[in-house]
Amino acid sequence: MRLVLASNNPGKLAELATLFAPLGIELVAQGALAIEEADEPHATFLENALAKARHAARAAAGAAIADDSGLCVDALGGAPGVASAHFAPVRRRVTDREGHRRVQDVANNALLIDRLHDVADRRARFVSTLVAVRSADDPEPLVAVGRWHGQVLDAPRGTGGFGYDPLFFLPELGKTVAELDAPSKNAHSHRALAAREMLRLLGEAWDLAPAAGRAAAR
Repeated sequence: MRLVLASNNPGKLAELATLFAPLGIELVAQGALAIEEADEPHATFLENALAKARHAARAAAGAAIADDSGLCVDALGGAPGVASAHFAPVRRRVTDREGHRRVQDVANNALLIDRLHDVADRRARFVSTLVAVRSADDPEPLVAVGRWHGQVLDAPRGTGGFGYDPLFFLPELGKTVAELDAPSKNAHSHRALAAREMLRLLGEAWDLAPAAGRAAAR
């Protein structure tokens, strides 16, 4: 089965493709099909993910999946939330996509540190909401949510990952996300949690069984 991913993020594609491989799903980034990114005007991860999934499904005339994710900080009323990727205004535009993302990440982290200056409550969570639809008009979207709880530090630690990873501290692991190796991050992350739940839903609602299970059934 082919599933169009409503994203052009290569890291997200690789992570989800690995997680969905046992179901025999071919995950294709929407950019490979010349599908433009959808608008994300909504106030919740769920609404944005659903809008992106429906947009990709309509353009591809088939099934699609979308992820909307971000950081929610309790002391900031849930901010940056759906605005996580563009939390801080950035006037300096870097022409290449990855270069601009790095500049934006630095600005976002600096603004978050500033907003939490002298704030005692550092609780936060990364949230990932996955939505899958069989078609643009699917009346029964599949929804899976993963939440990764931690704390926001007042200075970055680690060189791995991206976004808020250097500031997001995991007490149970004693590290920031940026200090984790890729297998550890993929095992514990909010997206991994959401993906595992989505796998269960795909098997239950769309009757997609792992490859081993299909072979045994034959």
